[in-house]
Amino acid sequence: METLSKRVRQNIQTYTIILALVGIWILFTVLTKGAFMTPQNFSNLFRQMTVTSFLAIGMVLVIVTGGIDLSVGKAAGFVSVICAFLQARFWVDSIPISNPYLMAAASVLVGLIVGTAWGAAQGALIAYLRIPPFIATLGGLFIARGLILWRTEGKTIPANQVGFSYIAQGYLSDWIGWVLAALVVIFLFFNMFSSRSRKVRYGVELPPIAFDLLTTSFFALLVVVYVFMVNRYNGVQVPVALLAVASVIMTYVSNNTRFGRYTYAIGGNREAARLSGIDIKKTLFLVYTLMGFLVGVGGVVLASYVGYGTIAAGEGYELDAIASAILGGTSTLGGVGTVFGALIGALIMSSLSTGLQMMNVAPFVQYLVKGMVLVLAVLLDVSFKKGKA
Repeated sequence: METLSKRVRQNIQTYTIILALVGIWILFTVLTKGAFMTPQNFSNLFRQMTVTSFLAIGMVLVIVTGGIDLSVGKAAGFVSVICAFLQARFWVDSIPISNPYLMAAASVLVGLIVGTAWGAAQGALIAYLRIPPFIATLGGLFIARGLILWRTEGKTIPANQVGFSYIAQGYLSDWIGWVLAALVVIFLFFNMFSSRSRKVRYGVELPPIAFDLLTTSFFALLVVVYVFMVNRYNGVQVPVALLAVASVIMTYVSNNTRFGRYTYAIGGNREAARLSGIDIKKTLFLVYTLMGFLVGVGGVVLASYVGYGTIAAGEGYELDAIASAILGGTSTLGGVGTVFGALIGALIMSSLSTGLQMMNVAPFVQYLVKGMVLVLAVLLDVSFKKGKA
């Protein structure tokens, strides 16, 4: 009984976010008299969380290293403005492209390059010039705002070409949705067993397999419920499918590659990582570059979703991404965090926003709730750390 109690305490954060998500869904379903869990609302709920989620899964590794990136929201906004500018003006005036799908592909490519370059620049400042992440990315936030002002000239730029709009507004057929769900579920259990095997290999104490099976089964059930619900509407959304692919890749990279192990080692004990021969500068540079690539993806999806680039693009997304990562169990002290945890955190934030909006709660109250949720998550993280010490 004592061992069971100890295991529960060690995994309390995981169980807390799972119970919190289920509790929020039940609460809003009751308060909205079932409207919250309709297929259409369920579909919109997941679509709305995609941009935040792309940023959050990158933010996990950034925070794991003990860093932070305050610029991701406006940087994604800048990428969205660039994508809109390319479609509305550049491809038309400077390099004429008449095919909307070719125009969309070129815009996506440029957006990804801009985002990756942004992350690489910040990574260089942090890793090689040793500028604290908070200062470097705060500066990046202001620079991104300035660049958005410069490119938009205070005007709204349309980004609603047919091919480009499909990225965030398209749907997959029912059978493709189920195939995708099956692949994700298979990966979830593969990742669980490979993680346990890796812990055995390195002599790390294993939790009872029942605990891992319970957690993994919840994520698998969530995937199945999602596909079942959205197939009753229009099907799996393209941005959610892209997010699933990105999440699987990020999980594999963080758990099964040398780069991933180095990232967690740096966050756990930087001095020990240095003494063991890990190239800390290179690893940090790659972490922020990867964050930049996901900023590019998020910016492309944002432009496709809203259909235009504007001066307010990306506003506040950095806070939602940070909150999502922390809610999902990423420690503000570094060394701990998971991609799928961040996705649950993003889903909680999106569920709160959607539920409060459906209840016609004033916008300022929604921000108050998000702020309190973030502070509470940090307090819980610190208390759990102290309890384990």
